[in-house]
Amino acid sequence: MTHGTVFTPNAYGRPPTGRADGFTLAAPGGEVKQETLQWQARAAARAPRPTECPHAERPPALRPVGRRHRRHQCHGQCRARHSARPQGAGILGALREELYDTRKLKAAEIKALAHTPGGAFGSCRFKLKSIEQDRAQYERLIDVFRAHDIRWFLYNGGNDSADTALKLSKVASELGYPLTCIGVPKTVDNDLVVTDCCPGFGSAAKYTAVSVAEAALDVAAMADTSTKVFVYEVMGRHAGWLAAAAGLAGRGEDQAPHVILFPENAFDEAAFLAKVQAVVKKVGYCVVVVSEGIRHADGRFVAEAGGKDAFGHSQLGGVGPMLAALCKDKLGVKVHWTVPDYLQRSARHLASKTDLLQAMAVGKAAVELALAGKNGVMPTIQRTSDKPYRWKIVPHPLSEIANHEKTMPKAFIRKDGFGITEACRTYLEPLIRGEAPPPYGNGLPAFVRPTLPLLPKTLPAWSK
Repeated sequence: MTHGTVFTPNAYGRPPTGRADGFTLAAPGGEVKQETLQWQARAAARAPRPTECPHAERPPALRPVGRRHRRHQCHGQCRARHSARPQGAGILGALREELYDTRKLKAAEIKALAHTPGGAFGSCRFKLKSIEQDRAQYERLIDVFRAHDIRWFLYNGGNDSADTALKLSKVASELGYPLTCIGVPKTVDNDLVVTDCCPGFGSAAKYTAVSVAEAALDVAAMADTSTKVFVYEVMGRHAGWLAAAAGLAGRGEDQAPHVILFPENAFDEAAFLAKVQAVVKKVGYCVVVVSEGIRHADGRFVAEAGGKDAFGHSQLGGVGPMLAALCKDKLGVKVHWTVPDYLQRSARHLASKTDLLQAMAVGKAAVELALAGKNGVMPTIQRTSDKPYRWKIVPHPLSEIANHEKTMPKAFIRKDGFGITEACRTYLEPLIRGEAPPPYGNGLPAFVRPTLPLLPKTLPAWSK
């Protein structure tokens, strides 16, 4: 759920790092994925004459960003355009003109990004206002892009990131700046419409299902003399996809998780307590999985803490411990609870291979769409078969994706409201299949944290 990395591939179809050996994309669980792109034929057809600067002979719309100039001497006038990415803050990095010089990345570092969690080039939670509300911030972005000759904008994330890419596409056109904007799907919430699933979700779902299965075994072992109710809180403000993924840990009402609470259903305290009590009496213990965004019948979040985040969303205050306290007070049983929080989206050691392949595929497709000049679109995943599981990449207009939300369909939630159906299981199971472990060294995953210099700033400082 790391929001927003700006990618600026060059006009010759090379990866934005200036290397022919990799394109990086922030993907599952917030980690960065690598896709090897084969652009040689395309690049050869477009390559400049070796003794000349391509900036001098190409029209402005085709000036390269991210290309190493090995065979000409441009001595400063075009050097700032070679490679550019926002420094540590997604779209905020662009507004601040804090851009990484990715020419300094080594091939080994690029390769290691594929198994390193977190947004290697930074991220942010920052929602652009409408152009009517704050035209100046859009003009600033265009000024930054113009100063560094950035003509492609590939922005990865969920609903708000898709909205950002769509807004910039429209504003750039309005301001007369040739900018190709591509939204790239990536969110553990799995709530983007049109796409069958979102890169990041499959790995987070795998982590959730495995964690619940493991914790349930521990609870079962101690249930006779210790914990009777275990509460596991997952992310999901409006959509219960991660909560549903926990249902893959077991089959049948007597296997954990025994109770799943979805934000799509109104929380009924009496029905919840009755269900927990019945499970404890029958099974000896009860494992509860709850989405952070469950609501009362009147629409209020059960665990609303007050205040708003950067996107204007209500701050949530921990529904897991609240439910645990409720069970302790009302049922008189011993309880434990856990909130995996960032762990569920950063657990690269437990990534889904399916998820990894899909993350690479949408990254590659995003570059191909940019090369083709397809503005204001997103590469989406379309399922073509359940058994065997098959899928393909299909571009779709951002205007039909941004500011829309995909919630759990009723057919995926059991009639009693406390579990998933076989239809949901059929949808979820292929997304967690396969293992893609990172390399290890000294007993720990061999992650990488690249340190890159910033490009010189050419514009006055920006402030909100």
